[in-house]
Amino acid sequence: MVSHPDSHQAGEPTGRVANLAGRIGIAGEGAIHVLIPLAIGALAAMFGIAWLAIIFLLIALAVALFFRDPNRSSGLSRGVVLSAADGRVCNIGEGSPPGLPGETFQRVSVFMSPLDVHVNRAPIDGEVLSVTHTPGQFRAAYSDEAALHNERNLVVMLDASGRRHAFVQVAGYLARRIVCRVRPHDHVMAGSRIGLIMFGSRLDHFIPRDFRLTIAVGDRVRAGETVIGEVLQ
Repeated sequence: MVSHPDSHQAGEPTGRVANLAGRIGIAGEGAIHVLIPLAIGALAAMFGIAWLAIIFLLIALAVALFFRDPNRSSGLSRGVVLSAADGRVCNIGEGSPPGLPGETFQRVSVFMSPLDVHVNRAPIDGEVLSVTHTPGQFRAAYSDEAALHNERNLVVMLDASGRRHAFVQVAGYLARRIVCRVRPHDHVMAGSRIGLIMFGSRLDHFIPRDFRLTIAVGDRVRAGETVIGEVLQ
């Protein structure tokens, strides 16, 4: 299927609660995590326990901020790679994605702190070739060891020119759940929502070597908006 960057796509949560969450700018997976403390806070208020109501309402607000899912649009797709995650570029180098040896890519790693938006977006227009989940550890996501040993999800895509791209969602010390909304043979547009990682984590982009990187270590990037690579002319 082909999806607009801010439209529903394969694997995206559905149902009344998820749809309501989407309308108020919260990722569907976060709806239940917001509703539980909100309900407890409301019950506490009904029974006149003001201090407890305030605590749980603040918890609900904090969780809602974590699961915020703002609309994004770059207006770009052809010949560029967009960041798939919000956060800070923590590493740039070369390598092969775990589970995809024999082909060298440029690697751009983005660390997502608990304060960043954690919804991930497709870096390119293209077809999803494979999705591979690997169980693992939960080391600090900013370390290079995390890419090799942590729980992770590898997505390989094919662009319109026949180049393979890949990105890896890496769980961190706090992140204990990776959500991937795409499946093999899905066709996605650059910037469309493809998943999220909960509570601080990392995303590694693997970009073909005939692209010029447009970012540096330490740069802040936004998923679906920041161009991190462009094809060499």
